[in-house]
Amino acid sequence: MANKKVGIFVGSLRKESFNRKIANYLVSIAPEGYDFEIIEIGQLPFYNEDLDNGNPPAEFVDFRKTVSGLDAVLFVTPEYNRSVPAVLKNAVDVASRPYGKNVWNGKPGAVISSSIGAIGGFGANHILRQSLVFINVPAMAQPEAYIGNVAANFDDSGKLTKEDTQKFLKDFIKAFQSWVEKLL
Repeated sequence: MANKKVGIFVGSLRKESFNRKIANYLVSIAPEGYDFEIIEIGQLPFYNEDLDNGNPPAEFVDFRKTVSGLDAVLFVTPEYNRSVPAVLKNAVDVASRPYGKNVWNGKPGAVISSSIGAIGGFGANHILRQSLVFINVPAMAQPEAYIGNVAANFDDSGKLTKEDTQKFLKDFIKAFQSWVEKLL
């Protein structure tokens, strides 16, 4: 049987993004039988329905094809102004349009948020979950994942070194694996 394909969508485009570092760690701890892959979203033009009428941009077509081929999805995002970064919301919109052709539909998902502050991106996590409800991505409810003071988790080379965060993310992925297997 083929491995389950899990796409990881990172809500930050910053070169030294803590969220990308978390995503890289998740790729490194993917459970047996799973392929975790970071799916790039920064190349997507802003969604505009006029662009989607008849001859959509190649970036839309390619992205939708990629998302369509996934078994499950993980979102790793910072919080910008108590919400989701525009680049991540745009990716959600691109793959859920045009109306009636939502390629996210039914894929099990989960959200990890982080911030340099103490509350760990709580606002972004819950705003994203609202969109996931509408596009029919059943999001894992527990455990919730908010990583506060995220910068303290990494060494100078970008490696996740904080052992309690490593354990938390390993446990989170075990729960996610169970979630995916219940739904697929």
